[in-house]
Amino acid sequence: MHRFDQSPTDPNFVQNPYPFYDRARATGDFFWWQNYDMACAVSHKAVHAVLRDKRMGRECPAELAPDTPGHLRPFYAIEAHSMLELEPPRHTRLRALVLRAFTSRTIAALEPGIRQLCHHLIDQFPDQPFDLLKHYAQPVPVIVICRLLGVPETYADDLLRWSNAMVAMYQAGRSRAIEDAAAQASHEFSAFMRDYISQRRKTPGDDLISTLIAAEQAGDKLNEDELITTCILLLNAGHEATVHTLGNGVKTLLERDIRTISPSTVEEVIRFDPPLHMFTRWVYEDVELHGQQFKRGDQIACLLAAANRDPDAYAAPDRFDPNRKGPQSTSFGGGIHFCVGAPLARLELQIALSVLFERCPKLSITETAQYANVYHFHGLKELIVSPNR
Repeated sequence: MHRFDQSPTDPNFVQNPYPFYDRARATGDFFWWQNYDMACAVSHKAVHAVLRDKRMGRECPAELAPDTPGHLRPFYAIEAHSMLELEPPRHTRLRALVLRAFTSRTIAALEPGIRQLCHHLIDQFPDQPFDLLKHYAQPVPVIVICRLLGVPETYADDLLRWSNAMVAMYQAGRSRAIEDAAAQASHEFSAFMRDYISQRRKTPGDDLISTLIAAEQAGDKLNEDELITTCILLLNAGHEATVHTLGNGVKTLLERDIRTISPSTVEEVIRFDPPLHMFTRWVYEDVELHGQQFKRGDQIACLLAAANRDPDAYAAPDRFDPNRKGPQSTSFGGGIHFCVGAPLARLELQIALSVLFERCPKLSITETAQYANVYHFHGLKELIVSPNR
């Protein structure tokens, strides 16, 4: 296994990690990333295999679980009940409950409201150059997920602030200040959800939180800590990735003067420059994959964005092709942890991009867009545009 030394906070890497992925992929399906002290799956076939192999999972083996530092207990108290970090049988039970609210009928019913929201936000665009992330890419998904869960939209700014602070725990440049902010956000977010769930018990509605409360009361083994964590996970995951995908996607489309949005265009946006670049798995039993030996307790990082640019899976992978043919991208993960919100994300992207270019056909980028130093996420600091209306 070839070893590479590449800082994930290096400015050149932050702005364009794809050349590094190409160099690493050229040495084989796996490489050793010294900065993470971890094996990485870098080809499409290797990432696909690791994501679906039941001999691996997200939950840390019990004998390797680290002690939780005191200042981070509020954060890890939430993580302990997150279905994203769990394996069967707990994961199976929690995911089945959540999927009750992510039926195709429920998602389709959100379409008119999403479309109306997009038009409303565009009506408020400034006439001068402005940050599209702040005025459009952020509010669309956070308001939509608020509506789905049944959380008042007036709390959107707080939810965004808490979510950003918690998600920062996964970035390469993590510091004590980031950890303290995440712990504080976890405490505030958890307290808010506990109080709001208490109110919702008295006045249930037609929303996901009410559905989960009903499941808890029906004896489906969902305790209050799991209920709180599940709501926080869905609020965080339900908008964080979509914000980055919208921002990255608009940048990509404007740079290529593509303004017609079909379902295949949306899929190419999701493949070409995804918001999540690394997703890890623990190895539960000794296994051989594509000629590499792994032992229980090893970790493997699936480099999703690298898999999406694999020339063995996609012809001319560095070219944005709205009519591309090929396998499904790895951007939503795979296996039992495949993103439950994928149908909602696709709907949001289809509507948000279509309405944006219908209403603002002369939209243009007025300042060079820079990516934020937030690896293993990949998203813009801001996207300054002019509506040119």
